[in-house]
Amino acid sequence: MSRFLEIHPLIKSAFAPFGEVIEADPATMRYINGGNTERFHALAAPEAAGEGARVIINLFRGQPRGFPYDIGMMERHPFGSQSFSPISGRPFLVVVSEDEGGRPGRPQAFLARGDQGVNYRRNVWHHPLMALGEPSDFLVVDRDGPGNNLEEFFFDEPFIIKEPGL
Repeated sequence: MSRFLEIHPLIKSAFAPFGEVIEADPATMRYINGGNTERFHALAAPEAAGEGARVIINLFRGQPRGFPYDIGMMERHPFGSQSFSPISGRPFLVVVSEDEGGRPGRPQAFLARGDQGVNYRRNVWHHPLMALGEPSDFLVVDRDGPGNNLEEFFFDEPFIIKEPGL
């Protein structure tokens, strides 16, 4: 089996097993503020489980990755979802994998446009933030509170992502 990962466009149907794609969806649009604002409603559902947990909003500044890039680890958050929405308007890579008996399976890579975000559901294996080209800012919504909300897994042999075609 090849250790190279193919990069796919980020589309809702392909990403659905892992969470939600956050983008302006005409099916969810409604006018508010006297018709001056289009609201794209309920694009993702943040999760925060456990006593004392709360949903928080953060700003992450991701440094660009160099390619080819080794996917040597994945992480997941057992008590809360985690969303990433670019505010710098730049594309980024999303790498996720199905759970296979408590460990990540073969990763899948998606190229998110600069106007798309993602919401990883609780317990979804994903690679940390992967900015492309130059430093990029992201609005991140995730869980804060007691308990260890981070699990990491390190592959014996990394998977490889070649240069993404932008």
